[in-house]
Amino acid sequence: MGYKVVVAGATGNVGREMLNILAEREFPVDEIAALASRKSLGTEVSFGDKTLTTKDLDTFDFSGWDIALFAVGSDATKTYAPKAAAAGCVVIDNSSLYRYDPDIPLIVPEVNPDAIEMYKNKNIIANPNCSTAQMVVALKPLHDRAKIKRVVVSTYQSVSGAGKEGIDELWDQTKGMYVPGQEVAPSKFTKQIAFNVIPHIDVFMDSGDTKEEWKMIAETKKIVDPAIKVTATCVRVPVFVGHSESINIEFEEFLDEDEAREILRTAPGILVVDKRENGGYVTPVECVGDFATFISRIRQDVTVENGLNLWCVSDNLRKGAALNAVQIAELLGRRVLKKG
Repeated sequence: MGYKVVVAGATGNVGREMLNILAEREFPVDEIAALASRKSLGTEVSFGDKTLTTKDLDTFDFSGWDIALFAVGSDATKTYAPKAAAAGCVVIDNSSLYRYDPDIPLIVPEVNPDAIEMYKNKNIIANPNCSTAQMVVALKPLHDRAKIKRVVVSTYQSVSGAGKEGIDELWDQTKGMYVPGQEVAPSKFTKQIAFNVIPHIDVFMDSGDTKEEWKMIAETKKIVDPAIKVTATCVRVPVFVGHSESINIEFEEFLDEDEAREILRTAPGILVVDKRENGGYVTPVECVGDFATFISRIRQDVTVENGLNLWCVSDNLRKGAALNAVQIAELLGRRVLKKG
């Protein structure tokens, strides 16, 4: 016996990936519904070898459905997630709306699976920010061994993190560079993204951090350990898919780079590719379509006591969003609903 599953926002980048991953991982689905806004109503989307026609999110009755994966943004989530939850359907939400609610679990299954029990508070589970998700997968096994004091992270985030509009803008600007008179002015981003990098993701806060940077700080504390100090600089780069992170970690006790490498090799969700030679590391292009979080360039940082550096790469549409949501659904099924 399987589950009745809803994917809300099924026509977007993340929603389509949710459908793909549910099929790829053979999630036990008895019935599935693809929901979209009225402007996308009737659009066809793929689910394995099946084609689904989207239904209207606004009028959908969630009664009798088991799990709803939401990828519709905070505004729509605020309206529809409580309706689904009240109807007895467990919501796994990809927006930022519920991430900081103390009564709602923020889950990365490789890191804090026991927090899943908190879903009963409101029948809602939050999916973390894409840049946070891959980082905490790398941090947790190291934290368990040597206890992390402080993390300094710089991100190199692909345009797909900004949705279809971000992908289109990079593509159009790149083409426009080679056709005189067809240059494309910034619209989705604050400055030209083609052949450029932009140290600005989301809105600026009073502290000087952007909200994306604040998210990484707050979510790491909630998922891993509130005692960890985190500082982040988040940068948008002209890459279509795949987020990269340069992570500097300071531990309470010494952790040798070789031991760290072995810890990461055996940790769930991680693939270590770390050869000190040309090409002996993973870049965003190579991570696209993969489930893993890739770790490279593991080395001591001798400028601080008990320091370590590493490079972390992952497909942001997968581990950073859709895959993590499906993994939460799998965890929910194993631990709580127990139908599949």
